[in-house]
Amino acid sequence: MPIQPVILAGGTGSRLWPLSREMYPKQVINLIGDHSLLQNTLQRVRNLPDILPPIIVVGEEHRFLTKSQIDALGIFREYHILLEPVGRNTAPAICGAALFCQQHTNEDPTLLVLPADHLITRQQAFIDVVKKAEELAAKGNLTTFGIVPERPETGYGYIQMGEGNRVASFVEKPDLATAKQYISSGDYYWNSGMFAFPVSVLLTEMGSHAPEILQAMEQSVNNGQVDGIFFRFAEDAMQASPSDSIDYALMEKTDKAAMVEADIGWSDIGSWQALWQVSDKDENGNVTSGDILLEDVQDSFIRSQNTLVAGIGLRDTIVVETADAVLVAPMDRSQDVKKIVTTLKQEGRKEFRYHRTVYRPWGSYTTLEMHDRFQIKRITVNPGAKLSLQMHHHRHEHWVVVSGTARVVNGDKTILLHENESTYISAGTTHRLENPGVIPLELIEVQVGSYLGEDDIVRFDDVYGRKEQKE
Repeated sequence: MPIQPVILAGGTGSRLWPLSREMYPKQVINLIGDHSLLQNTLQRVRNLPDILPPIIVVGEEHRFLTKSQIDALGIFREYHILLEPVGRNTAPAICGAALFCQQHTNEDPTLLVLPADHLITRQQAFIDVVKKAEELAAKGNLTTFGIVPERPETGYGYIQMGEGNRVASFVEKPDLATAKQYISSGDYYWNSGMFAFPVSVLLTEMGSHAPEILQAMEQSVNNGQVDGIFFRFAEDAMQASPSDSIDYALMEKTDKAAMVEADIGWSDIGSWQALWQVSDKDENGNVTSGDILLEDVQDSFIRSQNTLVAGIGLRDTIVVETADAVLVAPMDRSQDVKKIVTTLKQEGRKEFRYHRTVYRPWGSYTTLEMHDRFQIKRITVNPGAKLSLQMHHHRHEHWVVVSGTARVVNGDKTILLHENESTYISAGTTHRLENPGVIPLELIEVQVGSYLGEDDIVRFDDVYGRKEQKE
């Protein structure tokens, strides 16, 4: 049977804040090497034999960022991006992908489900394990990948192996004493969240053990809409689905659960401590990135994106600097970063959702200054791209071109602006910005007005099909 890769690229990786944000999640960040975790996952599946065009499942808000990262790799001529209008955990996402696959192929492929945000360092071992999982799946099994544990770990769930590759039980994240017992027994493996299912068997078992999810996702796929490279699940139907993990909804209940042992150099990079563990270290056990100056620092993770970070006398410490936030924590409290993110979300702070640089399908903008009645942004528009035709009620805008060429619709006029030229757009004026050139367009935008929120946009036309009131 052919393999149908399904890459789950939802989620935000909140324990890697402040680098990972809701609108710029962990899977699209270059944490190790020159590519993002999502790109590394795509490269990994490319090397598997007999694969179908991959399916990538993402949240609605990450669709253009995901597409740009796939296209930047240039290794897949065909692929599908399935859009989740609402988050409903892994069971509806996997079920929806299986139903979509069923509609688009006459075969019964093996669904290979891979989270987009994992690190796997042993490529050939991964290929070999996938082959074993595919063989088990071909016999009608719902196969999961059990990671050979390297240490007692309280941050992962575990799988207990039974006889003949059968799964004896799934267990939740244990305390340290229990984790040590699991390791010493030799019967327990880390739960990787990776699976291999025959599509037909998966859907039959979902019908038996999670019929509400299956029914909701059948409606969501049947009523979904194609939007170019994207397929959008129908929102009302998906909203009606229970929100469950595939483990809870199916794997803990089915009698077809099997496991393959996977010693593949795996990490879910679920925290700064986990990233420190898998990264190359200097002679003092430190992992550093950016402009760093250290004196008597050991076994620490220190990352700077924008400024010089100096550390003195630190031990087992995490320091992460971004343009708008700095995290400092003991290494053994790395799991608690999620508590900070929860507080930021409850208080409605923008640092939960955005970086200073925000990515859009046409390029990006970076907030340089922000005050009550004015803000300054650096805007980058990709070659050939253009923003929506739009209008603001409450703000005026001044645009100064730094490099490249801008085609600007300003009311009833269309003008070309070159380096060191500018234009002024008053509130209530219909306008549009476009880059007709072959190099990126860079400009400085000064906004002045009584309200400067991104939701003060009335959009009249948009080449990207966006309707929401944000650029």
